[in-house]
Amino acid sequence: MGRGKIEIKRIENSSNRQVTYSKRMKGIIKKAKEISILCDAKVPLVIFDSSGKMKEYCSPSTTLINILDMYHKRSEKRLWDAKHENLSNEIARIKKENDNMQIELRHMKGEDITSLNHRELMILEEALQNGHSSIRERQMDLLMRARKKDKILEEENKCLNFTLHQQQMAMEAASCRDVEDDYEQRVRDYNSQMPFAFRVQPIQPNLQDRM
Repeated sequence: MGRGKIEIKRIENSSNRQVTYSKRMKGIIKKAKEISILCDAKVPLVIFDSSGKMKEYCSPSTTLINILDMYHKRSEKRLWDAKHENLSNEIARIKKENDNMQIELRHMKGEDITSLNHRELMILEEALQNGHSSIRERQMDLLMRARKKDKILEEENKCLNFTLHQQQMAMEAASCRDVEDDYEQRVRDYNSQMPFAFRVQPIQPNLQDRM
């Protein structure tokens, strides 16, 4: 008994959908390889799954870009912007621009300038002078910022030193008060243990001078 006909519609179960995609994707690639080998055909294949992951296949001895370029010419349809129709020309243009920039950079360094005429040397000199002026302005700006920052740090350091000095003075004053209090307490303890006639009297002003 043969297999029943499968209704072609979206598979709702995500696990079953992924399994079916994997199996059928491999089958399509296998068929593409077979027709490419058996019939000497150029076959490009690009597949995107639901998550955007790409799988591609292209016939041997060719590339996907070449096949797309062939399709572009035969179908007369624009697959990309007109300025990118000829990729080789675009690459050549970019390479030429890069070469020119490399030559200009060597001229800026003072290399290979023997081929320059007087006008080109004047333009180069003006460009170097402008660049030098910009560099000097940037250096002065950075220097002023550094000096300003140093001044701020110096002021902050002075404030911290002043605060530390005040704290040290307060600690020394508190220590002196503790010593005085300890001395007076020892005197009181000593007097309490001695007869009245021998007790040490605290220092008092001269009564005769007061009278």
